[in-house]
Amino acid sequence: MTALYKNWTKTCTLVLFVSLTNLAFSATKITLPKGEQRSQSGITHSFLVTGPKTCIVNEKSEVTWQINKPSRDGYVLPNGNILIAFKNEVNEYDKDQKIVWTYKLSKENKEMGTVQRLDNGNTLIPELGNKPRLLEVSLEGKISVEIALQPETDNAHMQTRMARKLPNGNYIVPHLLAFALKEYDSSGKVVNVIKTDLEELGGRKARNWPFTAILLQNGNFLINLTNGNKTVEMTPKGEVVWNADNKTSQGKFADPCGGQELDNGNRVICSYGQRKADKARIFELDKDKNVVWEFYHPQIKAHEVHIISTNGKNESGKLR
Repeated sequence: MTALYKNWTKTCTLVLFVSLTNLAFSATKITLPKGEQRSQSGITHSFLVTGPKTCIVNEKSEVTWQINKPSRDGYVLPNGNILIAFKNEVNEYDKDQKIVWTYKLSKENKEMGTVQRLDNGNTLIPELGNKPRLLEVSLEGKISVEIALQPETDNAHMQTRMARKLPNGNYIVPHLLAFALKEYDSSGKVVNVIKTDLEELGGRKARNWPFTAILLQNGNFLINLTNGNKTVEMTPKGEVVWNADNKTSQGKFADPCGGQELDNGNRVICSYGQRKADKARIFELDKDKNVVWEFYHPQIKAHEVHIISTNGKNESGKLR
């Protein structure tokens, strides 16, 4: 898996985000106030955040881009466009917020979860509802791949979240109420299952619903467990090799949803359930589980995050 991952990343286009770090876009009027980044070591980030508020924040904690619409997931693309998943549609915007690509939710389903632009130009989109499925949609808007999902529940909202395509051509999909990450091959067959209701993590009573399924360079997966209020790194065989929670990390976890591993190995985590303005909405842990960076904002709730830069240096953004 590690060699496969390295070969995959070498073929990926590096994302050029320098102009986004401090740039204010000329689109929707910015109404969100400035936030605050805190770091004893001087870490600063620029990032896209999705949730009830959809915006880009620069390294000075200023909101530089904003859409007045709740969202689920998003990416800043290599060309500077911004790809956003909403409940009923996925849109790609240019810097002036003109929609240059879109996909609408099918009538038989109820909502969409996340989004990923693939190296082949297709866009990966999970649809949730009566016909839960994973789609690859071409730039021409045609469905080129359709995978029937097995979420083990009819509760559309809880069927899946951060689905991602793997470098081997398979798909990794977190199924919350199944307490499992399932790996599907291109035919839709489940070829691996990673369970998150392990006794060492508190069993099912801990409600370790998996939200993220982030493939790491070592072949393991970084998994945010929402109601379980923890982040774990697990091997493809389901072994826990790293575990951070409120006991290890100063009580920062509150329904952790999206996340990202940075190029230096630190883990950025969205504390989506945090309601208090004096508590961090997004935080960063080093490998020793120390809190090294936090973002505070009175209005922003972070469902997903895409870290664009760190102290003026672009992040590759692939580990999310």
